[in-house]
Amino acid sequence: MNVLGMQTLFAKEVRRFMRVPGQTVLSPLISTTLYFIVFGYSISGRIHEVEGHPYLHFIVPGLVFLGIANNAFLNSSSSLFITKIQGTVVDLLVAPLGPGELMVGFIGGAMVRGLVVGLLTWIVAAVFSGFSLEHPLATLYFLLLSSYVFSVLGMLAAVWAEKFEQINFFPTFVMLPLTFLGGVFYSVRELPSPWNHISLFNPMVYMVEGLRYGMLGSSLFSPLVGGAILAVTAAVATGVTYAVLRSGYKMKA
Repeated sequence: MNVLGMQTLFAKEVRRFMRVPGQTVLSPLISTTLYFIVFGYSISGRIHEVEGHPYLHFIVPGLVFLGIANNAFLNSSSSLFITKIQGTVVDLLVAPLGPGELMVGFIGGAMVRGLVVGLLTWIVAAVFSGFSLEHPLATLYFLLLSSYVFSVLGMLAAVWAEKFEQINFFPTFVMLPLTFLGGVFYSVRELPSPWNHISLFNPMVYMVEGLRYGMLGSSLFSPLVGGAILAVTAAVATGVTYAVLRSGYKMKA
């Protein structure tokens, strides 16, 4: 295993997004903060409690998840896709780095960005609603694995995409609908039929509820169920991404 190569690639990925912190960290932080202010204060005047929690507290885990998922995905997908467009992917292919080592470098950098934005979002939300952390280990599990899953999915999207329109397909037509139907701003139990049943097939629901359990101490579903679904999703995404990288699918000329 080329440890030095992995460390170098990881450091390069972190430096890449830290060179433009206003775009990669501050901009999404402002967006999620606006979500909190607009949705939190406009709706909390009408809905005082959701599932036994004040509405401002209830939406915090979902907003943290939103920041993690979007930024982890965007970092790995944009970084790898740009190397393909610029032709510099050849440098990665001829370097002594295997598929697993490439994944560690790209995914590690994406996870750092996602977690930084998520944690900063949490801190900003704490200014408005107070800090709450009921189950630290469960919170850490869902934070880390959520950032990992979307970092892997970002790599998979970058491998598949051949145009900028295609790389934007996933966040626009897949992630955005699933996120807003994932119980970020509401309880899926309150959705009318059949949407409340359809939402049960949305894995993001269990990720959000898992974070909600860790931060607030309660959720609609058992955290064991959410944790298992997240682990299976991570394992499947890892296996598929490793296989396509190893085969050179859309990477080799």
